[in-house]
Amino acid sequence: MNAWTAQTKADYAALSTALCLCVCAAGLFGEDLVQRGHRQDLVVLAHIAAHPGAEARGIARAVGAPERVVARNLSRLVEIGLVLLVEDDVHPALRSYRLTS
Repeated sequence: MNAWTAQTKADYAALSTALCLCVCAAGLFGEDLVQRGHRQDLVVLAHIAAHPGAEARGIARAVGAPERVVARNLSRLVEIGLVLLVEDDVHPALRSYRLTS
């Protein structure tokens, strides 16, 4: 509403304030999405700590998240070095994960 009235009355301070609020809201929304991913990483990490050798499908079932989301969490955790992918001679879907030592 503020942006609309600013346009009709040529109040550029109100228009810039309205645009700033929109940008801030978008930034907060994006930050919430990033934080949600980090929170899910912590849940997956806690499950692996309690269940060393857990497989992605079992982790997904235990934490109540889709397998593709857990796969993304595991990928991040392996990339930063908190989790180790156990490379056995098994099918990729059956690979297990454990904490790094």
